[in-house]
Amino acid sequence: MARLIKGRSSHALREEYPHLMRMPSLWTRSTFSSTMGHVSAETIRAYIERQSTS
Repeated sequence: MARLIKGRSSHALREEYPHLMRMPSLWTRSTFSSTMGHVSAETIRAYIERQSTS
């Protein structure tokens, strides 16, 4: 499901903003999922920060 969302959103963004066509990829292959209510904002923040250093 995440791959589908990333693919369709990438396509839509590249249609609306042609300069994004120069980028090889808009999203990483990684995903994060957790049950609702059991993930803190700090957990999400840490995940995002780790992605930007990979």
